[in-house]
Amino acid sequence: MRTVLVTGGGRGIGAATAIHLAKQGYQVVVNYHHNTAAAEKVVAEIIQAGGQAVALQADVADEKQVAELFDQAEQLFGPVNYLVNNAGILFTQSKLEDVSVERFQKILNTNVIGCFLCSRELIRRCSGQGAIVNVSSGAARTGSPFEYVDYAASKGAMDTMTKGLSLEVAERGIRVNSVRPGLVYTDMHADGGEPGRVDRLSSKIPLKRGGTSQEVANAIAWLLSDEASYITGTFIDATGGL
Repeated sequence: MRTVLVTGGGRGIGAATAIHLAKQGYQVVVNYHHNTAAAEKVVAEIIQAGGQAVALQADVADEKQVAELFDQAEQLFGPVNYLVNNAGILFTQSKLEDVSVERFQKILNTNVIGCFLCSRELIRRCSGQGAIVNVSSGAARTGSPFEYVDYAASKGAMDTMTKGLSLEVAERGIRVNSVRPGLVYTDMHADGGEPGRVDRLSSKIPLKRGGTSQEVANAIAWLLSDEASYITGTFIDATGGL
């Protein structure tokens, strides 16, 4: 049976992805940083539906904790050959000139270093076929001016890592791809200080609506699956046409 680690799996896109992958037969490791209750709720839903899942706490920006996370996952479910790098943070909307170094560093640590550490750990341990999907953002293309340039920059770094890493590990049978969500209804917008941001901007989306976490999860699951077995180093823009 395939085992997948979903970082930041307690809410939003991560939670939807964990539940969706469990329905497809994966053993799911739901990683979380702070919110134990949210992660346990996702696991309970998976188990109630007949799936297999466990919630494991770890700060993905911490090298030691990431190694321990994989150790625990292997002890419970065997080798982790599938990874969804979904953990990410942002802060209150701000122009770049008002962003502190401390804030920028925190974003880079979670969004970029976290992606790097988890990807590196999987690659070092992976035997045989495997797949990584990095959850980037449409902001990597737009730059998110006046709101989240620091966040956008971190996602741009993830995109570059996706491309380079995909070429490094292709001969080993490990595929690396990315999904770039756009304006999707998740709790993250509240983290940025504007819970209604998607509704405010939906008229600018060609499809004239915001996306759902499930729609992004569908794309992630497809890239992990054998249906995408000849696809690596590419990006799916789940942005409604933006």
